Amino acid sequence: MKDIGPVADLYRTELSRFEREIAGTTPAWMQQLRQAAGTRFADLGFPTTHHEEWRHTDVTPIVKTPFLTAKRGPDIAKAELEPMASWVGAGHLLAFVNGRFSPSLSLLKRLPEGVIAGSLEDSCVVSSGLLEAHLGQQAQYDDHVFVALNTAFLKEGAFIYLPPKMVIEEPILVVFASCANGEATVSHPRVLIVAGSSSRATVIESYVGLKDDLYFTNAVTEVVLGEEAVFDHHLLQQESRAAYHIGTLAVHQGRNSTFTSHSLAIGSTFDRSEVHALLAGEGGSCTLRGVYAATGRQHVDIHTRIEHAKPSCTSRQLYRGILDKQATGVFNGRIVVRADAHKTDARQTNNNLLLSEDAVIHTAPQLEIFADDVKCTHGATVGQLDRDVLFYLRSRGIDLEDARRLMTHAFGSELIRLIAQDRIRNRFTELLSRWASPSHSESLPA
Repeated sequence: MKDIGPVADLYRTELSRFEREIAGTTPAWMQQLRQAAGTRFADLGFPTTHHEEWRHTDVTPIVKTPFLTAKRGPDIAKAELEPMASWVGAGHLLAFVNGRFSPSLSLLKRLPEGVIAGSLEDSCVVSSGLLEAHLGQQAQYDDHVFVALNTAFLKEGAFIYLPPKMVIEEPILVVFASCANGEATVSHPRVLIVAGSSSRATVIESYVGLKDDLYFTNAVTEVVLGEEAVFDHHLLQQESRAAYHIGTLAVHQGRNSTFTSHSLAIGSTFDRSEVHALLAGEGGSCTLRGVYAATGRQHVDIHTRIEHAKPSCTSRQLYRGILDKQATGVFNGRIVVRADAHKTDARQTNNNLLLSEDAVIHTAPQLEIFADDVKCTHGATVGQLDRDVLFYLRSRGIDLEDARRLMTHAFGSELIRLIAQDRIRNRFTELLSRWASPSHSESLPA
């Protein structure tokens, strides 16, 4: 796995400069966390395709590109981000440009007493105890070089806290917008969400490129759910088509808590998304649903791991992939049932649609069961558009491209229809439909 080289040296130089710039501005415990992560980053090096978890995903383009730390975001019009708040009907928008919090672009209604939704850096002043207890505890950097790199640059990000029994009806939208302005840059977005017992909320993370720039987003999100908390998470990846995106979502669930995640990945030239969920309390429920779509020479890699650590927990994984032209995809989903996790009910399904003879998918659903009295299933399918359905649509006067678009959209939107909130569901549906349109496909590089 070791691959240091000149780019790793560049990151170390950037880390030294970063530490000098922020010296004395963050708590001692955060500085220690950064330094430990930086040391681990240097020890690990970058993964190669010889490493099993990265066998089908080559990070050489990232390793060989001298990405510089993104500067504070350039001035952008507030109108560019306001529509994102309107489609969720939210008054809660946390806006970040190049990984830096932008108060002027954020829109926050008055939140109930005790609720925190704002900048991680600002929260250090009033919530240092909460941050110290949870930050860096779920997304482990010991064996993940990109989590280590993110943690080494830890300073800014988003922090959301819900006190026990707090219910937030309107979604909180967290937008990370990137604009490199012609310079290859990297940002390390960080999100920490702590939901107290019996609380309920919906959060949307959106990653978007404002231009077709070359840049690298290395994101980490940690979610901690107390007993009986109910949390809906939505992830939208719309990076620039020249961008690289690596994202890690780590979830820790208490007793009888419910976590539901919906993701839609349609952007970037390279996307590696990982979800690690730990059902650490009896009776918990975890549902992961996602649609990934790639065309041209895009590469998308979905890695999931749901770990059942306590009895009587339920998990569901449903992912659908759509690959066109020379796109490549990877799905590696894992269910782990520990020895004491009796009465586990876990299911995993991955379905893929190949629209081109040159498109490739590597799918590997996995089960690791160390307990008795469990119900666990997994499966995967790979197919093409149904010729009979295609013929039927064409016989009704629908031309070939429209028929393909309709069938492709129907395949992906079947999961999107399971999103509970109308505005979010409609937005995801609209974006998938736009991706499937011939004009979008033709605009992407072959």
